Amino acid sequence: MPNYHYRCKNCNYDFVKHQSFDDDPIKVCEKCDEETVVKVFSAVPVTFKGSGFYRTDKGSSGSSGSSGSGSSGSSK
Repeated sequence: MPNYHYRCKNCNYDFVKHQSFDDDPIKVCEKCDEETVVKVFSAVPVTFKGSGFYRTDKGSSGSSGSSGSGSSGSSK
């Protein structure tokens, strides 16, 4: 079950709740009892490990040579 980050627009109370995917989002603030709570979304860090993720990564010399000659032959 994931954790969700919420913030109240009224009192700026920040909190995290452990909820199931099926649970409804929280709308009422625990501190001020106002219905002004919204989910806070943030970027998720992604780490690419291994080869093949970057433009500077090179494949085997046989595969890059054959794709290069095929593309130049089709452009003529």
